Amino acid sequence: MSHPHPELGSPPKLAEGGLRVTPLGGLGEIGRNMTVIEYGGRLLIVDCGVLFPEEEQPGVDLILPDFTSLRDRLDDIDGIVLTHGHEDHIGGVPFLLREKNDIPLIGSKLTLALIEAKLQEHRIRPYTLEVEEGRRERIGPFDCEFVSVNHSIPDALAVAIRTPAGMVVHTGDFKMDQLPLDGRLTDLRAFARLGEEGIDLLLSDSTNAEVPGFVPPERDISGVLRQVFAGAQKRIIVASFASHVHRIQQILDAAHEFGRRVAFVGRSMVRNMGIARELGYLNVPSGLVVDVKTLDDLSDDEVVLVCTGSQGEPMAALSRMANRDHQIRIVEGDTVILASSLIPGNENAVYRVINGLTRWGANVVHKGNARVHVSGHASAGELLYFYNICQPKNLMPVHGEWRHLRANAELGAQTGVPRDRVVIAEDGVVVDLIDGKATIAGKVHAGYVYVDGLSVGDVTESSLKDRRILGDEGIISVFVVVDSSTGKIVGGPHIQSRGSGIDDADFEQVVPKIDEALAKSAENGIAEMHQLQQLVRRTVGKWVSDTYRRRPMILPVVVEV
Repeated sequence: MSHPHPELGSPPKLAEGGLRVTPLGGLGEIGRNMTVIEYGGRLLIVDCGVLFPEEEQPGVDLILPDFTSLRDRLDDIDGIVLTHGHEDHIGGVPFLLREKNDIPLIGSKLTLALIEAKLQEHRIRPYTLEVEEGRRERIGPFDCEFVSVNHSIPDALAVAIRTPAGMVVHTGDFKMDQLPLDGRLTDLRAFARLGEEGIDLLLSDSTNAEVPGFVPPERDISGVLRQVFAGAQKRIIVASFASHVHRIQQILDAAHEFGRRVAFVGRSMVRNMGIARELGYLNVPSGLVVDVKTLDDLSDDEVVLVCTGSQGEPMAALSRMANRDHQIRIVEGDTVILASSLIPGNENAVYRVINGLTRWGANVVHKGNARVHVSGHASAGELLYFYNICQPKNLMPVHGEWRHLRANAELGAQTGVPRDRVVIAEDGVVVDLIDGKATIAGKVHAGYVYVDGLSVGDVTESSLKDRRILGDEGIISVFVVVDSSTGKIVGGPHIQSRGSGIDDADFEQVVPKIDEALAKSAENGIAEMHQLQQLVRRTVGKWVSDTYRRRPMILPVVVEV
């Protein structure tokens, strides 16, 4: 198996007649999926998603793929193929279209409806091409065929991209549910046909490659939901992804059966379910869904609330309910259902929400104590079956953390893909398909781009380090006035701290040390402000470290008079 090396240099110019694949996100992580495919000087992008921040990224709203390698080539992009409508595949599109707003978007009806609603908020009117399974479209030099795949959102598609250099198949996210709620199967006949034609490079979903066997059908959840609904005495609150239409459909069916009304809570949930209902992907019996404002007119045992926040997101509805910071107050006897998986890295946040809800008396039903979630990604048994059908000549695992990528690579090798043709890459690693063989050619910059409020890319790793220090250790400010001619102190030092855990009165101990350090600097003729500030920082920092074993942020201000 070939794999990236940390010292990879920039890739050479693509060989004539070759094809290049550059993942800019989604490898080594769950989210931020984006792959750039190049042939004949033209580019085709598959997906452009976001990654959600973790605790060590305070203040960050979203994490985008890095578009740096594309900025000089925006005119070469023939289109963006969107495999499905989840945020980790479409959330970055508005930010890429800010760079060039006429790049065509290609996707299924629901996927395009979801991204168009999102782009409306950004005041961007996109060029779109609606496609469906079985359709072929010429997009620049790329002959794209779209194949139905089953996932946790309707209308998901894989894409087979034919070029003179060979055929690349990108699965998007998929599983092989044999009893899907909408009857839309992963089209194994189409994949077998593509395999017979010859798949030169297969990019395959890795998320569940470590999980043995097959994913249970989505409809298995129905029985568990009916059980929970039958035993619930008061309100039922369900947290789910705002795009999981199949899951919400089962909630609506259970609510209808047990004579409850449903209200959607949260802007994204209201918007997405409105779109799904309007396009016919969500079947809603008349009178079942009501406005959240009318809930006061219903008794508790007639209410179902469907909201966001299943991943413990701090600003989502469920987290705010757990923190008593929402108009809906959790009371003793409420039932809360977390109908989703735990995305790696979110475990602590989710359990914090579960504990908060339980504290207020809620009965919390989650994946750990009931089957209220099944995955949307193929497990190892399905992947083995899939590779035996497709028989790819080269395999590149995508969409997953390192452990998922390696597990998926091993599955491919077990089914007969030559080990020297199984490419394990990471974000930014360039893979060339030349003369039928995929090899690593180099690496482009593919770092994290942080969205913080209205700012995009302004927050750096250094900024986040400062935020973490502020959060963990606090801040100490030191204000000193010195005589510009002698360098001696004429005012201060005035010292204040916030969050450092040090009493302001204790700073009297360090004042003589600052006086002594500045006096010595004056004797040595040091009068440059930056040097004096660094001297104050070092003096106070050493005292705090020696006395308290802490390392707060220290902000010295030295003023001349």
